[in-house]
Amino acid sequence: PFFFFLFLKTLFFFLFSSSLQFVHRPLLFIFMDNNEVKQEILQTSTPLAGFPGEDTVTVIDLCSSDDSDIEEDAGRLDDSGSAYPKYNSGNPIGAKRARDSAFGGSSEVDMNHAKKLNVDELAVVLPEGSGQSIPPANATHAITADPCNVFRPTPPQPPPSSGVSSGRTGSCKQFWKAGDYEGVSDGNWDITSGGFDHVRVHPKFLHSNATSHKWALGAFAELFDNAFDEVASGATYVNVDMLENKKAGNRMLLIEDNGGGMDPEKMRQCMSLGYSAKSKLANTIGQYGNGFKTSTMRLGADVIVFSRCPGKDGKSSTQSIGLLSYTFLRSTGKEDIVVPMLDYERRDSEWSKLGRSSLIDWDKNVKTMVQWSPFSSEEDLLRQFDLMNDRGTRIIIYNLWEDDQGMLELDFDSDPHDIQLRGVNRDEKSIKMASQFPNSRHFLTYKHSLRSYVSILYLRIPPGFRIILRGTDVEHHNVVNDMMQTEQITYRPQYGADSYSKDSNMSAVVVIGFVKDAKHHVDVQGFNVYHKNRLIKPFWRIWNAAGSDGRGVIGVLEANFVEPAHDKQGFE
Repeated sequence: PFFFFLFLKTLFFFLFSSSLQFVHRPLLFIFMDNNEVKQEILQTSTPLAGFPGEDTVTVIDLCSSDDSDIEEDAGRLDDSGSAYPKYNSGNPIGAKRARDSAFGGSSEVDMNHAKKLNVDELAVVLPEGSGQSIPPANATHAITADPCNVFRPTPPQPPPSSGVSSGRTGSCKQFWKAGDYEGVSDGNWDITSGGFDHVRVHPKFLHSNATSHKWALGAFAELFDNAFDEVASGATYVNVDMLENKKAGNRMLLIEDNGGGMDPEKMRQCMSLGYSAKSKLANTIGQYGNGFKTSTMRLGADVIVFSRCPGKDGKSSTQSIGLLSYTFLRSTGKEDIVVPMLDYERRDSEWSKLGRSSLIDWDKNVKTMVQWSPFSSEEDLLRQFDLMNDRGTRIIIYNLWEDDQGMLELDFDSDPHDIQLRGVNRDEKSIKMASQFPNSRHFLTYKHSLRSYVSILYLRIPPGFRIILRGTDVEHHNVVNDMMQTEQITYRPQYGADSYSKDSNMSAVVVIGFVKDAKHHVDVQGFNVYHKNRLIKPFWRIWNAAGSDGRGVIGVLEANFVEPAHDKQGFE
């Protein structure tokens, strides 16, 4: 009993000491021959460069990242041969992260440089992680919570070259958390433009701007709109497909059309905020100059655009490449939205570089694109133009967002001819009902199925224009064909005394009726409200009775007398 009591007492002290920051100064209780207990403290030597010691700590960023998160100098070792970062107690936000190896190896710091006893010889089992350092008590308050709650291995990054943090950070794979990071201001606010300050746009704005699209399929609609507007320039199709990223081994999204393309000037306007010539055109959908940025950033962290424009008015044909990469901007600590660009001009039968500055700047743009894009060389980039004819635009979105379970938000596997959403927008009961009630299919599936949503996205499709989704044409659908006992009602807006009437003769013809499946008591109702041919409010439910009143009643109207909101999912 005495020895058993001594064992329990020793075990108690052992566990108690473990809870009191055991990892920082581990204690060893060793049974001696004379039944005494000897207490040993593991002493570590002076910290080596790149390894954590009393004033440093290994920080593991829980945000996941691809290999593209590493800067040019990533992978270089410090003087000690370690690629692990030091913890900067003065600026913990910019501290670099240590990551597991690409094969899932241990993330613990190699403690072979520390003076310690051989635990195996002592027959004492230490708690997991006891070989790691923890931050000193006076530094724990500086460590902020990480915005990502899913850990994935990231290659190690080198320590900063100076005591000032670079502000680089890993990229979060979840859209709604990707904006939660802190940059470090460089304090460089140059006076430009004749003595006036130049307002800067921080990369975080790309994310906050894209949050206007709460529904991912609404972001797709913006990209379809851009292609649809190119019908005036001769576009005959828009193609959406899934591509394999051979460089990173993941999936990418392709949106392409054979419209008029963009010359270097229009490409820069496309990448900028607020530029739009469409607002002056009567038959175009875009008007705010913001849709491309919000939609692409909502679907993925990065986008690269290839566009070829035929020569007009005696000008030569051009082709341009633009990279808008949230991963690049965030990982390199940029405080402005920097967009690498490459332009080429056709001279005779050859494509030549169209430089806007020096050859050094050209090479810098090429190097940045190759490092942060899915392509391995300038030649690899140029091969994308071989996939289009003399005109058109090819958009590739990569580093697609993931959900909380680490799966892509976009589901490419459930239907090989569709792109669907996972999560709350997907209702298995509705999917099953859609097969039973074909006239209610679009109501039951448009929230999660891109094919279903795009088929009703436009009230009218120009003759000969094709919408191709993963190799198969999307069949245009008008929900009027799903109705029975229809009526047409002419609606005229009633303007108040303080209202501004654009057109006193403005009216809309509302087609209203019962869905053909109403006799089965399917809970389908709502109005498809279009603006300039584009669906703004799908199945807008205007009747919310406690009972079954209004069930089965659907309608369609085109309301051009009210302006849509900038996300085109509602009205001003």
